[in-house]
Amino acid sequence: MGGQVSIPADIRRRWGTNRVVIEDQGDRLVVKPLPDDPIAAARGALKGEITVPTEELRRIARRDEQIAEDRKWRKSSTRTRSSR
Repeated sequence: MGGQVSIPADIRRRWGTNRVVIEDQGDRLVVKPLPDDPIAAARGALKGEITVPTEELRRIARRDEQIAEDRKWRKSSTRTRSSR
């Protein structure tokens, strides 16, 4: 059997998309529109939800990246010494 579903053009135009997601809810399928550009559609979705200032988030991200880099170099130098 095939696996295609046709969504009429007028519905696709009204939804403003050519993409959909189908959710299996057990006793029914729910068809929901997906944005053609999900990144643009997500902009602003968390506005008011994040209370940490942007600069603080950047500082934390830089610290986490530095910790990861330090671990990587420690592992690398341990392997080099142990292979001699």
